[in-house]
Amino acid sequence: MKKINALLLTLFVILISRHSFSQFGSRPDIVKVNIYKSFDKIHAGSQLKLAVESDIDRAYHINSNRPNEDFLIPTQIKINDNRFKIIKTAYPEAHDLKLGFSEKPVSVFQGKVLFGLLVQIPDSLKTGEYVIPVELTYQACNDQSCLPPVTLKNNVTVSIVDNQTQIHETNADIFTKLKLDYQSDVETGTNNDSVSSVLESSGIILSLLIVFFGGLALNLTPCVYPLIPITVGYFGGQSEGKTNRLIFLGVLYVIGMALTYSVIGVVTALSGAVFGTLLQNVFVLIGIGLVLVILSLSMFGVYEFKLPDKWVTKAGGAKSGAFGAFFMGLTMGIVAAPCIGPFILGLVTYVASKGDPFYGFLMFFVMAIGLGVPYLFLAIFSGKIKKLPRAGDWMEAVKHIFGFLLLGMAIYFIAPVLPRSFNSYLLPGFMVFAALWLLFVDKLANNVKGFKIFKIALSVIIIAISVYAVFPSSHKEPDWVKFSDNTYSTALQQNQKIIIDFYADWCIPCKELDALTFSDDRVINESKNYVMIKVDMTKTASEETETMRKRFNIVGMPTVIFINTNGTEVERLTGFVNAEEFLEIMNKVK
Repeated sequence: MKKINALLLTLFVILISRHSFSQFGSRPDIVKVNIYKSFDKIHAGSQLKLAVESDIDRAYHINSNRPNEDFLIPTQIKINDNRFKIIKTAYPEAHDLKLGFSEKPVSVFQGKVLFGLLVQIPDSLKTGEYVIPVELTYQACNDQSCLPPVTLKNNVTVSIVDNQTQIHETNADIFTKLKLDYQSDVETGTNNDSVSSVLESSGIILSLLIVFFGGLALNLTPCVYPLIPITVGYFGGQSEGKTNRLIFLGVLYVIGMALTYSVIGVVTALSGAVFGTLLQNVFVLIGIGLVLVILSLSMFGVYEFKLPDKWVTKAGGAKSGAFGAFFMGLTMGIVAAPCIGPFILGLVTYVASKGDPFYGFLMFFVMAIGLGVPYLFLAIFSGKIKKLPRAGDWMEAVKHIFGFLLLGMAIYFIAPVLPRSFNSYLLPGFMVFAALWLLFVDKLANNVKGFKIFKIALSVIIIAISVYAVFPSSHKEPDWVKFSDNTYSTALQQNQKIIIDFYADWCIPCKELDALTFSDDRVINESKNYVMIKVDMTKTASEETETMRKRFNIVGMPTVIFINTNGTEVERLTGFVNAEEFLEIMNKVK
């Protein structure tokens, strides 16, 4: 029956197309086109962006590149010259229209829309003028009829110049509207869109498995480090050591974390915001700190965190901590959110291209469950710490240790809100205070020889770490300069290699890059061949930061962009890499 319906619909479109042709002709003037280039001149072997601005007659629409019906002809844009390879195509946002000849809404383009092409200029081209023939094929329809397909042909002239000639970016205001990034490793296809390609070619079940294991792999990134002590501190002090109860609380914790992570991910993908921006919000940081302080108070016996007895009865006996575990999971989802890497970047791009919030939420939720699974086992292990032989005062003493741990994490999150000259000493100072308190004030379980030795050893280690943290050290780094239009454009005009580091104060991998990668002598030495530019993205809500985000298509921090002497982006890092890997990329850029 479906095949018959499709056949009838096809015949209907052919008939109305013929009727339209006899009445109106081909009407190529329905769509008017202008084409823009991203550079005034270009070097052989580099990449060029083309923007095709199409103005569609108000009385018509054209089918999108995926019009939802097999019998409708999709809009396509291509280059009719085999020398110029299209690396990536960007289609405009489509709209669904309910039309008389189709049972389901048809995906269409209307009004003024923008198509984009990222084109590889061959290495073999000699200097001179070249014509790139661009073709836009479309079928225009209104609610009553469809016109025959039309192919608009337009030529773009590009000037190939030698590597000594300066090139300049043009039409920047137009290209900021297109999701069209310069790509590296074009021949092998190793770019961030590989995630999108894999998911696009997979079924829903396989896609969910892929994102689950991708989330599991995110635990290897440094931005989830704070979750480890928080998880140990909470579950080590709250639980009673029963396995079924630990699993119950751990599952609630992971679900809460996944829920927040998913909402942030979907909003980021659909709105174009920076991933993990909540951690630059003062109120969010203070809120996380307060939650951890409140949780720590239960470790010191100020209160017992549990549900009302009536709720416990209705819930079938689920005891204290259920709400606390879920609520803390919601909060910790914000902490986990800044994890940014090629996988997350690809998933954000994929969800944004789909434009379906529910589908995006499902993908991010399953990925976040993968991220949270290790913390379920960590919660069980942490809770088992209390289930040791010879119960007594030492159990309360262990809770006090976990209480200080949670207070320390609260200070960790609130510290960025405070002046830098003060916050660098706050956490080490608190650690010394906690260690001295455990040594000389908290006398609980001092009669247990093994526990007393453990407490003394722990306190000494904490004091040593604190002293080391505040001890002045000679931190080495490249000669960074703050981003400015003048600095950037001058470097491009002088054909200098450029590295741009987009960082944020709340970004843990950014700090790791500074401490372990950028401080390496080999990286510092090689950086002298680059213009090293820093961009502070901490205040992501500011107008200046938003402008930079759109200009360079920044999804999250850290992002490090490598630009060659042709002014072309050749590599983009979206996570921590060690000095050896970073140096290898630096040496490849020409």
